Amino acid sequence: MTLVVPQATTPEQTRALEVLSTGSRFLLSGHVKPDGDCLGSQAALDCVLRALGKEVWIVNPDPVEERYDFLAKETRYRTYTGGDLPAHDVEVFLDFCELSRTGPMEKALAAHPSKKVIVDHHLFHGTPWWDAAFVDTRAAATGVVVARIANAFGIELDRVASQAIFTAIVTDTGWFKYSNADAETFALASRLVAAGCQPSKLFDAIYQRAAKSEPKAIARALSRVEYFGDGRLAVIDLPRAKPGEDDLIDTDEVLDLLRAVRSVEVVLFLREQKDGTTKLSARSKTDFDVNRLARRFGGGGHAKASGATLAGPLADARARLVAGALEDLGGSPRAS
Repeated sequence: MTLVVPQATTPEQTRALEVLSTGSRFLLSGHVKPDGDCLGSQAALDCVLRALGKEVWIVNPDPVEERYDFLAKETRYRTYTGGDLPAHDVEVFLDFCELSRTGPMEKALAAHPSKKVIVDHHLFHGTPWWDAAFVDTRAAATGVVVARIANAFGIELDRVASQAIFTAIVTDTGWFKYSNADAETFALASRLVAAGCQPSKLFDAIYQRAAKSEPKAIARALSRVEYFGDGRLAVIDLPRAKPGEDDLIDTDEVLDLLRAVRSVEVVLFLREQKDGTTKLSARSKTDFDVNRLARRFGGGGHAKASGATLAGPLADARARLVAGALEDLGGSPRAS
């Protein structure tokens, strides 16, 4: 096995490659409710490590969503149910850098004596708790970072790995329409298609399988939209569904519709959770930094896409978030 470290690789990234090279048994873990980037990155890194002769387990705090079941047909994902973790000497955390995001797995992962490696593209604010990290916050997706790791080890991406990385890319770039889709992203996508990835089939699997109830759920959410700051801020606060109402699980469709409004710069989507907390999904289509806003409420993410979970009732969370967003925008609190 030959490790070729690109000149642009940082010392910290080089250290991560060394740990991946010398480890024997790996546990790959993702965040709660793993999305396409998380699952795709895991599947691709699983292929890379197995090609290097490593033993690999993938264990997540939540099961794979139905829309990503095509990945589960090629890669075995396990769901943590408590107790001991599989035997391993290296833990790799993909698509997140806050250990708390592993939910019920946090204590078991933290207590294990294995080396900890982060593979990610999110911003981190705090004291590093890992042994090594291969992180690039400019990368369009964690899947792009995994592709770089494969390249460093001289591993050709097969059909399974290509499909997985393509999934990671398209789910984090909005199918290449967000500003994070750069030249590297498009060049890599071309390589993945040449390796056997079929974009049309992935699009159907991920985006063409909505339940019949989803259009009505979207309509319920859109009926609650309000604009602030002369139309620069769009806000939806969605209470829990009542009996007979359709619940909305995925917010991407609504977020995209509101970002399409000409005057809108920032979208805040707030959903009341079963435990009484409020979940925030924040998006920006300008230079407004929603990560900065989310961090003020205990969350994080990217400059243009972030989230948080706020304690307290929906109305209270809405008031605090609208005030914070308008303060950063410098806009009027008047709703329209």
